[in-house]
Amino acid sequence: MYVKEGGCLLCMESGHCERWWGFSPALDLQMKCLSSSMENLSVSKEHAIPELNLLLVGCGDGRHLLKTICQAHRWPQRRLNFYVVEDSLALLGRQMLFLALALERPEQMGLQEKSELFLELFGNSLVRSQTAAYLQEKADLFIRYVTDLEFQQRSLPMLDLSALKFKERDLLEVIFKFWRNPDPYIFPMERLWDSRSRQYLGSRYDFRRGAFDWDLCMKIHERGASTIGHQQYYRWRESGVAFEIREGIYDVPNKSLAIEWHLKSRRGIPLHEYRGDIITGPYIAFGIETEETSLLKTFNGQRSKTAQDISHYNVTALFHELVAQKLYTPRGLTEAEEKGEDRATLQEAEPRHPGRASQKEGEHRGSATGEEEPDFLCPKYVKIHFLSLGSMTELHHKAEYQNLFNLVYFSSSMMYDFKPELKLLSAPRATLIVEGVKFLVDYNKDEIKNFADRVTKEAKDASFLPFRPPSDTKKNLFMVFELEDKQ
Repeated sequence: MYVKEGGCLLCMESGHCERWWGFSPALDLQMKCLSSSMENLSVSKEHAIPELNLLLVGCGDGRHLLKTICQAHRWPQRRLNFYVVEDSLALLGRQMLFLALALERPEQMGLQEKSELFLELFGNSLVRSQTAAYLQEKADLFIRYVTDLEFQQRSLPMLDLSALKFKERDLLEVIFKFWRNPDPYIFPMERLWDSRSRQYLGSRYDFRRGAFDWDLCMKIHERGASTIGHQQYYRWRESGVAFEIREGIYDVPNKSLAIEWHLKSRRGIPLHEYRGDIITGPYIAFGIETEETSLLKTFNGQRSKTAQDISHYNVTALFHELVAQKLYTPRGLTEAEEKGEDRATLQEAEPRHPGRASQKEGEHRGSATGEEEPDFLCPKYVKIHFLSLGSMTELHHKAEYQNLFNLVYFSSSMMYDFKPELKLLSAPRATLIVEGVKFLVDYNKDEIKNFADRVTKEAKDASFLPFRPPSDTKKNLFMVFELEDKQ
């Protein structure tokens, strides 16, 4: 049995709950998809190219989706159809935010500004006023999206919200209206962060620096995330601010991290809480692995670059690849950093001030042919479908989803939705990827192994066989399975 309380794998008394960021590195899912699965792709009738259908259950922050889209140019041309299932509408809202930010046109926002905004909204409890203004601006746009699907398709055609129920779209509108509210006092993030830390640490709170040091050195570093530096980790544990790439004042609550709680104030206004991670941190998703090996060098046993530096580089590289359709090649990485120069090779327009669009969304651009252009970049042959909450129990009853998915991804927090009926949704020789719990700090070695054993057993019940032995959980952040060949 998997523990599910408040929509998370761990109980509310632990330091994890709503999965605002991932506890495993971002994946290019085309790279992870097994060759046997790729050999069984169907051909798109509309585009006459192979079609890869991916079911993502519980990604939370959309990091795998973003990386797969940004690096699609590295692979033979395929149509990518993503189907996203979450257990929280707030997570879908955040994924919409990150998707829109990644797809901002270069003339609207420069590469450097885009990567800084992304990391602030992704992992900071408090953001700069410019970043808060951008969030409010996008909240206005998203309200139009969920209330007018025709407008949404003209503005951001790669996203499909039609599978969401009317009630879910209404609730998304409530979330976006909260984001749009400029009042910082309706979400007192500093107090909420401290309260959650006190609740988790209990009598250890007065000696919390020692608890932080133990979690970092004896758990996070030991499990392979040694790029996370002491000072940045302590700062994040104290305040929730993980990324301070641009100098400025980080004092505005990041409302995208708010969850509406069941309680109400004396005035009948719904209360919002922070119910996310306060232990591991948002560095794992983009900050512990990189293709730029110079960022992983050590001098006298000390890391030359931190998880913040690596995260910034990786996100910048992804956004560059999305626009330029080629690899990101920074010029003189170390020298440029020392001089404070922008490392991007992509030609950038002067970045706009966040929150002040040079052209209002909805006032569509005209192309040379006189046709309206979408507000955002439109990667070719990509479609993202947001599915209804709790739909995993129903999908196998619907004919359009049967034998559809070539790759299925499950996060550890959503394994309670894993059922033997998954084989009915899977295409021949489909790939199954399950996230491990290696970086859930509250799990000890035995619990990590027991989790892997349970996953392997349940995968076998659904006719998925291990692609490689899952026993070495210290090295493998993910477990990979292949659907048994029925022949």
